[in-house]
Amino acid sequence: MATTKWVIDPTHSEIGFKVKHLMFTNVSGTFGKYEAIVESNNDDFTEAKIELKIDVASISTKDASRDSHLTSADFFNVEQFQNIIFKSASMKKTGENLFELHGDLTMRDITKRVKLDVEYSGLMKDPWGNIKTAFVVSGKIHRKDWGLNWNATLETGGVLLSDEVKIHCEVQLTKKVEEPAMA
Repeated sequence: MATTKWVIDPTHSEIGFKVKHLMFTNVSGTFGKYEAIVESNNDDFTEAKIELKIDVASISTKDASRDSHLTSADFFNVEQFQNIIFKSASMKKTGENLFELHGDLTMRDITKRVKLDVEYSGLMKDPWGNIKTAFVVSGKIHRKDWGLNWNATLETGGVLLSDEVKIHCEVQLTKKVEEPAMA
């Protein structure tokens, strides 16, 4: 069976996260620069190989001061670790258009296995003849597992930031058209 290659469509995708702030509200953020290659042998993506590379300096929480702090050595340390990398290990069907995706997530040169929930939206041809597919990816990680330890104690008790980070991604892929070989 032939392998199909897919590339992420950054104009129709979003790589995002939420972190509990002040113990009672969430702060959301996104990454503006990323690239992904997905290779699949079938239309349901159960055998897919996925590699996602995120440029950490492209983080946006809609607050320049907070973004600067997040890229500092207190958090992502962009000067030393420019990218977050995800490489899939397996994708198992758990229901109608639902999957459990396992893979290795690397931040700050620390790699940990994670589990993500995936909702598959199917295949579609856009008005320009491109074959598209879409996924919603969600999950939870604990930031301290990757050395993202900075926090502040609140005077009322508790801490400024939760350890848990909620991941939410809307991903649209475009089937890569292979150029015919020259004779």
